[in-house]
Amino acid sequence: MKNAMNPHFKKHILCIGAGYVGGPTMAMIAHKCPDYRVTIVDINPERIAQWNSDRLPIYEPGLDEIVRSARGRNLLFSTDIEKGIQESEIIFVSVNTPTKTFGVGAGMAADLQYWEKTARQILKSATSDKIIVEKSTLPVRTARAMERILFSENNGVHFEVLSNPEFLAEGTAIRDLEAPDRVLIGSRQTEKGLEARQQLADIYANWVPQERILTTDIWSSELSKLVANAFLAQRISSINAIAALCEKTEADVSQVARAVGMDTRIGGRFLHASVGFGGSCFKKDILNLVYICRHYGLNEVANYWQGVIDINEYQQEHFVVTMLNAMFNTLAGKRICLFGFAFKADTGDTRESPAIYIARRLMEEHADLVITDPKALDNAKMDLKDSKGNVCFVDNPYEAASGCHAIAVMTEWRQFRELDYERIYRSMVKPAFIFDGRNIVDHQRLFETGFNVYPTGKPVLTHL
Repeated sequence: MKNAMNPHFKKHILCIGAGYVGGPTMAMIAHKCPDYRVTIVDINPERIAQWNSDRLPIYEPGLDEIVRSARGRNLLFSTDIEKGIQESEIIFVSVNTPTKTFGVGAGMAADLQYWEKTARQILKSATSDKIIVEKSTLPVRTARAMERILFSENNGVHFEVLSNPEFLAEGTAIRDLEAPDRVLIGSRQTEKGLEARQQLADIYANWVPQERILTTDIWSSELSKLVANAFLAQRISSINAIAALCEKTEADVSQVARAVGMDTRIGGRFLHASVGFGGSCFKKDILNLVYICRHYGLNEVANYWQGVIDINEYQQEHFVVTMLNAMFNTLAGKRICLFGFAFKADTGDTRESPAIYIARRLMEEHADLVITDPKALDNAKMDLKDSKGNVCFVDNPYEAASGCHAIAVMTEWRQFRELDYERIYRSMVKPAFIFDGRNIVDHQRLFETGFNVYPTGKPVLTHL
């Protein structure tokens, strides 16, 4: 049956939160479901203006084309949250849930203040029944708290809460949305809960094969998101722990990872040694998992997952110490160029990027920094605005490296693989060093060019 508010659309969908998850996800739904009207709202008028412009607020390969295909047709961006709530039957909640910085659980638990404000705003503005979809990453059993808020007033409006966690990887988000490994939908096992779950499943069924739409109870869905990120981060920390051992024993971590990854029980994905993982999810979700485990008295389990974070932090400090030891035990007054600042390639996102920690540590050692990145320089400037030390930001990597004593590869951008390193070497102070935190460049060729090469988890190639 067509929606009475606008007979042109079958359903009116709202997303509260126009960030890295809400924006691309809703753009894909609008692109694949022209019979549904999708509205994205946010309290930040500048961000909404960017979504309505030719320069979107986030960079993601393929996102521009998806947004242009639907914007103005059935994809709308607005700051009128109250109107959006009133006109929609299905409301996705995709607001920020950062780690708490204050009070009980500071540094570990999720900060749910924005989520709670959104729940209360939905309660205040809703005049008809709604399906509420948790899209933000939330602690297990958060849906119960949302239900308690939504049913705190007997106003005749019925709310059904679903869990639909995102499993997007930045840099490949559009591909992940178009051909997901799975779409997970959790609901209450009641008649109305199952009915609401089916309505959401029907939206995804417009392009996702039925066998990839996984339905569970709501608590399993909420927990699955935290566990998925914890398992991925665990693999990265595991190979990085082995990388440190490889450096001591002159083994090659890439060869070890290849041998291990060929075991079909293990597989080769996420076994690439690096300077460490970053991004908005891994650390936050694991700390949340640790906090939940400790809350339930599972201290040994909590300590296990805390170890994944500890190894990641060790890897970043180990990288700085390697640079310090290699460059004659002093970095003071030396000019060091960071190739990349985003936490991974094909995104401008710098949240929890290892480059932030390493840049600050290098400045503590009184090094002078030059930072270059294809998409993340604006965010880098914000991340380091309060740091004490000399730092400049240069678009062109050749200009950035000129006059430097060392290069540190922080992000696996394809551009950095393809640079003319002979040209770069000629422009640098000698002896010239390169520290490859992502193992993306040709180490033997750089050594033959004249560089002293320090890979991650591999034997050093040095002329000294």
